[in-house]
Amino acid sequence: MDLARSIFGIFSLLFILWLFSKNRKGISFRLILSGLILQFCFAVLLLKVPFIKDLVQGISQGVVQLTEFSYLGASFVFGKLASDATSFGTVVAFRVLPSILFFSALSALLYHWGILQRIVYLLAWLMKRTMRISGPECLAMSANVFVGQTEAPLLVRPYLDKMTKSEILCLMTGGFATIAGGVFAAYVAFLGGSDPAEQALFAKHLLTASLMSAPAAIVCAKIILPETEERNESFDLVKDESSVNIFDALTAGTSQGLLLAFNVGAILIVFTGIVALANFILSDLLVKPLGIDTLFGLSGTQFSLENLLGLVFSPIAWLIGVDASDIRLIGQLLGEKLVLNEFVAYSHLGEFKEQAKLTDERSIVLASYALCGFANFASVGIQVAGIAILAPSQRKNLSSLGWRALLAGTIACLLTASVVNLVI
Repeated sequence: MDLARSIFGIFSLLFILWLFSKNRKGISFRLILSGLILQFCFAVLLLKVPFIKDLVQGISQGVVQLTEFSYLGASFVFGKLASDATSFGTVVAFRVLPSILFFSALSALLYHWGILQRIVYLLAWLMKRTMRISGPECLAMSANVFVGQTEAPLLVRPYLDKMTKSEILCLMTGGFATIAGGVFAAYVAFLGGSDPAEQALFAKHLLTASLMSAPAAIVCAKIILPETEERNESFDLVKDESSVNIFDALTAGTSQGLLLAFNVGAILIVFTGIVALANFILSDLLVKPLGIDTLFGLSGTQFSLENLLGLVFSPIAWLIGVDASDIRLIGQLLGEKLVLNEFVAYSHLGEFKEQAKLTDERSIVLASYALCGFANFASVGIQVAGIAILAPSQRKNLSSLGWRALLAGTIACLLTASVVNLVI
């Protein structure tokens, strides 16, 4: 039954993309098949094949160790506030946010040394050989696995002005379907808490999710807008010319991480407050005064934004393989990710896990894959503005393709969760 539901879910998600396609006759079924096979191979290799599984586990433990180094830095500055962090609030303030600073600086250092570019190039070569897309698309999509939605275009800056509409959509979809290295540790902390074993487990899943979502993003983008124009086969990465030395790179990375950390903290504060305001308006100003709760025999608290999102997105949660007892809560998280952002969704998933509100462990794992991307309403504006600065001539295309890219990026993450459900 689970196998049949997963297969049905994959075809249902592909059908949704087909409905929104701008050129259904131009869809390459070879590309779709090769992308899904590549996804499945990634899942099997990273989660099931012993020696590769051990390698990924080792990398995951390495991420946890790096996170511990960031905690040492936080403890030096904040003292016992960091070392004794146990509640969710103190974990976010003194563990999650400092880890963003550390990983942002480390990513900048790896970029300066050219290590990140070499890894990106290897992954890009693999996708070019299997899916036969253009060089800039491969490079940008591979970069999105490791860096953010506004940083990845920097690696293909020379090609941006001449990219086709299909390539631009693919670039944007990749940004929506993946996460940045700077926030990777934050999500691990949300899900793993202070337990190193749990941190390593979810680091493995999030790493797998980001890798798998790259070919999924290509599949989704090429269904919505197949390539009909002449492609650019150039395959060269932009070198780091912004940093003079390692100290300059670390400083720049730390500054970027500081802005990101403040942004994450502000987002969690503001959006949590906005949800509370929405619930007050919905329940205390509308439902209760009008007697709607009495009419339907429900309490006012059941008419909340969280519950409404849970109801709307429950069918999607069911499609990706979530247990029937958990589909409302996972549906809520999917809605929060789209309407608010993934930070809020991951923080609530961590709370659900800690409070044992989810009955099936598989639901937590599938949710960690489905939420692993920047696909939300706010990111549309972020991408359009960020990429348009690098390529002003593409502003019109970016604006017109934003919402289609959001749909493609959202479904790419859901496809990843569905494929994983076939494997775990």
